[in-house]
Amino acid sequence: MGYEEAGRERSAEPSSGVPSAVLENVFDDPTHGEPGRDRVGVHLGWEFLLLAGLATVGWLLWQDNPAALRDGNLRTLLVDAVGLGMLALAAGLSLRTAAPNLAVGPIAVAAALHYAEQGDRGLPASIGPAVAVAALGGLALALAVVVLHVPGWAASLAGAAGVVVYIERRSAPVLVQGDYDPGRSAGYLFAGFAAVAALGGLFGMIRTIRRLVGRYRPIADPARRRGAVAAVVTAVALVGSTVLAALAGVLLAANDPGPVAPTSGLDWTVLAIGVALLAGTSAYGRRGGVFGTVLAVSLVTVFQAYAPERGWTLSIWAIGGAALGVGLLVTRLVETFGRPRPGSTDKPEPVGDGTISAGWSIPQAQPVDNWPPTLPTPAAPQPVDPWRDPRWEDSPRRWDADER
Repeated sequence: MGYEEAGRERSAEPSSGVPSAVLENVFDDPTHGEPGRDRVGVHLGWEFLLLAGLATVGWLLWQDNPAALRDGNLRTLLVDAVGLGMLALAAGLSLRTAAPNLAVGPIAVAAALHYAEQGDRGLPASIGPAVAVAALGGLALALAVVVLHVPGWAASLAGAAGVVVYIERRSAPVLVQGDYDPGRSAGYLFAGFAAVAALGGLFGMIRTIRRLVGRYRPIADPARRRGAVAAVVTAVALVGSTVLAALAGVLLAANDPGPVAPTSGLDWTVLAIGVALLAGTSAYGRRGGVFGTVLAVSLVTVFQAYAPERGWTLSIWAIGGAALGVGLLVTRLVETFGRPRPGSTDKPEPVGDGTISAGWSIPQAQPVDNWPPTLPTPAAPQPVDPWRDPRWEDSPRRWDADER
C-alpha cells in the first residue's frame, strides 16, 4: 500500500521504465519527454549544406561582378550582414525560448527613423534613448507574456501594432542626419557578430543551458504555466531581442546612404524569423545549431547582392518568405533527427560527495514503492478436534492406575 500527499497529484511512471529521479537529470520535465541526449549531428550536417550554398553563391557573385566583394562594396556588404545578423539573433533568441517576438521588424524600423532624425546630436545621444525605449517595451512585452502566460507571437504582434502606429506618424522618408559610418569598422563588427553567434550556439549545446533556455517550451497543455525559472528566462530573452532589434535598425540606417522609409517593418520580421529558422533553430523552441546563424545570414546577404546582377527584382517579402518556407522544413528535420535516440538513457548525476577519498562509494538511493513494507499474510488457522488430541492417547489413563 502506497501513501500520497494530500492535494498532490502522483506522477505516472514513464513508459521507458527509467526512475523519475534519473529522468529529472536527463531532460526538461521528469514526467514528459524521452531519456537521452539530443543529437547534434543533424545541425552539423545542415550547417555543412549552408556552407556549401554560401560558397556557391559567393563564387557566382564573384564571377558576375568581382567588384562587389572588394573595398567599399565589401565593407557595405559586411555591415548589411551584421545588421541582418542582429535581427536574426533577436528572432532566434526568442525562438529558442519558445516565445517568438514578431515585433523585431517594426522595432528596427522605428529605431532607424529615430536615429535618422536625431543622428546629428551624436551617436550616444541618438542611440541611447532608442535602446532605452526598446528595453522598456521589451519588459512590458515580457510581463504580458509571462504574467498572463499567453503565446509570445500573439503578445508581440499586439506590440508590433503599437510600434507601427508610431511609425505611421511620419508620412515621408527621413534622411539620416548623423555622420557615423559603420563601414570604417566593418571587419570588427562582423567578427564580433560571428563570435557572439557562435559562442551562443556553443553554450546552447550544453544540456543544462539548453534545458534552462527552452524551459518555456510547452510539454502538455500549452496553457499551463512552466514555473518561475521559465518565466524569468523568457522575460530576459524578450528584452534582449527588442534591444538587439533596435541596434540592428540603427546600424542598417547608418549603412544606407538613402533615406529611411516609414514602412511597417513586418517584412523584416518575416526575413529575421526566416533566417533564424534557416539557421537550424527549431520553431518549437529549445533546439538550435552552432554556426548556423552566421552561415544563414551570410548566405542571404550574398544572395541579396547577387540577385541584381542577374536582373532579379526580389523584395524583402519574397526573400523572407522563401527563407521561412525552407526554415519550416529544417524545423521538421531538426525535431525528427535531433531528438534522443529511442531507448537511450543517461546515468543519473551523482548525489552528495559520490566517492570518498578512501575509495568507498556512497550507494545511490533506490526508489521505494511502498512504505511501510507489507508483512506476509499468515495462513488461516485450522479447526482442532478435541477428541483427536494426542494427549488422550499418550497420557496415562486414571482408571488404569486405579486398577493397579
